[in-house]
Amino acid sequence: MPELSRFYGIVIRMYFGDHPPPHFHAFYGSHQAVLDIEALSVVSGLLPPRALGLVVEWATLHQDDLRSAWRRAESHELPGKIEPLT
Repeated sequence: MPELSRFYGIVIRMYFGDHPPPHFHAFYGSHQAVLDIEALSVVSGLLPPRALGLVVEWATLHQDDLRSAWRRAESHELPGKIEPLT
């Protein structure tokens, strides 16, 4: 599963050819969650509130990049890297 970004101990990844709706996976320590790219909401899993806030802030800034990464990953291409939250 390719890594898109990493910031503040959070790792963002996306699977090749994953099922709809467009989403990404966020990992923080032993926690993980799947977030919908369009709604920027948790589809499954759980992150601590602070980590979730950082992920949503990052995703808001990079929503277009996430859409493009999803299209590439859906075609089994490398989704590319996205700038971390700083």
